[in-house]
Amino acid sequence: MKRTERVGAMIHILSQNPNKVFSLAHFCEMFGCAKSSISEDAALARQALEASGLGCIETAAGAKGGLRYVPFISEKEADALLTELCDKLNDRGRILGNGFLYTSDVMFDPGITKRAARIFAARFAQSGGDYVVTVETKGIPVALMTAELLNLPLVVIRRESKISEGSTVSINYFSGSAERVQKMSIAKRAVKAGNRAIIIDDFMRAGGSVKGIRDMMREFDVEVAGTGVVIAAKTPEKKKVQDYFPLLYLGEVDEDAGTIELSRNEDIFTVNLKE
Repeated sequence: MKRTERVGAMIHILSQNPNKVFSLAHFCEMFGCAKSSISEDAALARQALEASGLGCIETAAGAKGGLRYVPFISEKEADALLTELCDKLNDRGRILGNGFLYTSDVMFDPGITKRAARIFAARFAQSGGDYVVTVETKGIPVALMTAELLNLPLVVIRRESKISEGSTVSINYFSGSAERVQKMSIAKRAVKAGNRAIIIDDFMRAGGSVKGIRDMMREFDVEVAGTGVVIAAKTPEKKKVQDYFPLLYLGEVDEDAGTIELSRNEDIFTVNLKE
C-alpha cells in the first residue's frame, strides 16, 4: 500500500474505535511495514486530524502502548450545536404543560446526540470512569454515544426489573418532576464494587432521577465520577444534586404566551474541549 493509503486506513480504523489503543505491531502486520514507517504514518494522520479539528492521535507508552484516537469538539462546533438546540427547542408547539417540552425528536436525532456526546466525552475524559450510566429511555442515545467515545460500557437502569436481567437490585426514589415515589432497577452483574460511573441523562428538573442513580451506585459501592445532562431546568433552584454539568438551561415556559426561555451553559467553554 502507498503511504497515503496507509494513512487513510489508519485514520479510519482509529476513528471508528475512539480511545481504544492499537499497538504499532498491529499496523505493522496489517500493512506489512516496519515500525519506523508506521510511526511516520501516524505523525501524518495526527497532523491531518488536528488540522481539520476532528480529534487527535495519541501515543500511549509502556508495554501495552500504541496509538489511540481521542475525539474532541471545537468551540466553534460546540457553539453551533447549542445554537441549533436552542433554535429547535424554542418552538411553542413543543409545550406540553407543567413546564415540560416535547424533546423526543431531538434526543433521538443521531446528528445532535453525537455532537452532544463529544462535549460530554471531552468533559469527563480524565474522570477515570469505568461505566457510563443512564436511566431509560430518552437519555440512552446520548449516553450510548458518550460511552462509545470514551470506550466504556453503557449501563442502563430500568424503571422496572426484567426477567432477562437476572438477579436485580431495586430502590425507590422520589421524582421531583412527577412528585411521587418511583422505582428503578439494575442487574447485579451490571457494575462492580470499587468502580467509577459517569451519569449521562437527557433532562433534569429537580434532580430526583439523578439522585436515584447516585443512590443506586452507592448500593454497589460505585463512585460517581461526574454527571452530565443535556437540559437542566432552572426551577426549582435547589436541586437534589448539586454537582452536574448541563448543556442548556430551561427557564420559564409560558403556556399562555407560548414562550420558552432557554439559555446556554457558557461554562462548557472553560473546559478545553480539545483534551
